[in-house]
Amino acid sequence: MCDTARVHRPSRHLGLRCGLRAVAVAAAAVLAAAACSGADDTAHAPDPGRLGDGSLGIVEVPAGEAVQIRSLNTITGDVAYLGIPNQRGVELAVADFGPVNGFDVDLGTRYDDLCSPDGAQAAAQTIVADEDVVGVIGPSCSTAAVAAAPLVTAAGMVLFAPSNTSPTLTSDLAGNPGLNHSAGYYRTSNNGLFVGEAMARFAREGLGLASAAAIHDGDPYSRSIAQAFADSFERLGGTVIGFSAINKEDTDMVPVLTEVATGNPEALFFPVFQPAGDFLTEQAPGVPGLEEAVLLTDAALLNDGFMSLPQSAGVYFSGPDLRFGATSNQSTGKTPESLLDAYEETYGEPPSAPYWAHAYDAATLLLEAIAAASGVSDGTLIIDRAGVREYLNAVSGYSGIIGTINCDSFGDCGSQKTTVIHHLDPDDIEASLANVVFEFAP
Repeated sequence: MCDTARVHRPSRHLGLRCGLRAVAVAAAAVLAAAACSGADDTAHAPDPGRLGDGSLGIVEVPAGEAVQIRSLNTITGDVAYLGIPNQRGVELAVADFGPVNGFDVDLGTRYDDLCSPDGAQAAAQTIVADEDVVGVIGPSCSTAAVAAAPLVTAAGMVLFAPSNTSPTLTSDLAGNPGLNHSAGYYRTSNNGLFVGEAMARFAREGLGLASAAAIHDGDPYSRSIAQAFADSFERLGGTVIGFSAINKEDTDMVPVLTEVATGNPEALFFPVFQPAGDFLTEQAPGVPGLEEAVLLTDAALLNDGFMSLPQSAGVYFSGPDLRFGATSNQSTGKTPESLLDAYEETYGEPPSAPYWAHAYDAATLLLEAIAAASGVSDGTLIIDRAGVREYLNAVSGYSGIIGTINCDSFGDCGSQKTTVIHHLDPDDIEASLANVVFEFAP
């Protein structure tokens, strides 16, 4: 039943230096709850001074309370190196941005998506049960976003991801929504179609390679990036000799490597996370047919842990252009240099993976959207959920740490500029991060 007695409050290093389990039942429950709370919200006519039409409900923040947003990232397990810098970027952004229309912002519990559908679904269910939450920054992994996005967005909240790259979450870049697209999902990271194309162009045009094989781990991120590479490589005149999947839990990669080695490919592209990437890189040179193959991967392995391994020497990485240059975040005034200094001073170490600045920009954009979609009435901050999306849908020319940010109709907001770096020395990661050998700007 709906509670009509009150209005519900379904209630703001690395980057610089390298330049479902089914969710239908849960989603239906969330939609029912949203419809229920919407009956209360009709008492509040839209304020012409703020964005939104009330169609997704409102959030009320009484005087003395805080605007509620949440972080949902991979902060434990093998992929924590990716999610922890994201979470920290959000924390810094909230601190730098300050109050929203006079109201503090509270991140509350920092949730863990475990880089898995089950982990993301469980966390998302907990988040949407708190009707005060306006938006969420995360998750870290595409496979987690596939599970979390339907739940979070069905609740009228927004989900703003800093490091998801699967095209299925946004679009095919030809005007068609991806299989897993949800209205209310946004990201500052690249669309993986560009990531795959950048590496394919480098392999064909930069290295002059005629044949390649690709390996993925079956999840929405890995398979879509590998497919983007394969499609682009063939479109550019190359031959894709093998396209195979591993199990994430495998340690013996020789059977799959042997399968793709049949035609002696000149390159092997494997967009996977650790520890699978560790084993593939170590074992590939020992498989007949792959002894001389050039090893190619993407930003999932662009982290200190992998790059410090001896077998990582010589690997090429495609990923977001991290040469931020003379950028600054227009909401806070932070530059890449000052933000990195603050990161290291606050956490005692540099970021371990590349998307910390993407998380920072995503968080400030969310807070700007909340500010634009809210106003104070009788001491209470009224936030229009539809207005938050209205603001983000219209973002154009926003200056962020990662560069100029423009959001398209499917939630792709990143700059999309992609680079390839050549990793030469596991003992000098910074030099490798600066060793950009190819760039692609769609």
